[in-house]
Amino acid sequence: MDKMLCTDNTLEFPTTFQEIQQTQMLYNCAMREICTKIENLSQEFELNNSRNPIQHFKSRIKTPSSIGNKMRRKNLPLNYDVMRNEILDIAGVRVICSYIEDIYLIADMIMKQDNIITIRKKDYIASPKPNGYRSLHLVVKVPIYLSGEKQMIPVEIQMRTLAMDFWACLDHQLRYKSSLDVPSTIRSRLAFLANNMYDADMEMQQIYKELQNYKLE
Repeated sequence: MDKMLCTDNTLEFPTTFQEIQQTQMLYNCAMREICTKIENLSQEFELNNSRNPIQHFKSRIKTPSSIGNKMRRKNLPLNYDVMRNEILDIAGVRVICSYIEDIYLIADMIMKQDNIITIRKKDYIASPKPNGYRSLHLVVKVPIYLSGEKQMIPVEIQMRTLAMDFWACLDHQLRYKSSLDVPSTIRSRLAFLANNMYDADMEMQQIYKELQNYKLE
């Protein structure tokens, strides 16, 4: 089959329709596996606990153009095998939790599952990015069983509170959806807001704990 059958001009590394379809299938399967595990946890909490720490979750697959752009930013050779080995967030799942402690609780439950291998953990809650971004990032691999083989496919899981997600979504729009270069004064204000939202998260968590203690008295 001829190379460069894709008409997307932003995807310049050699790839075939078969490789594109295979990639989409593998990462969709892996993403569904993670979503099923999170949905199972959510249903168990709904059934057996007074509250569900998982507010909601959503998933996405990177487009070929987005993958190509990321490889350029990372100065990676535009090669299919390099993509498979180096781009670990082609499949992504975002989990929104009520409180900061819930994030670590759910992350621990996910990482302890037998058929999941954790290959990376970045705690941007304890150590936020300079712009104020906070989230817990996991990259895990799950087995995908094909007719003749098993492949371990990576999925990135981002875990945030409602406040962190609100800030991150708006910050992303300002930085990536706008043609304007964000002035340093506005970047400082955004970081200040992120810190205030983190303080609000901590305060809401403390209020929740205190109310739980009242119930036990």
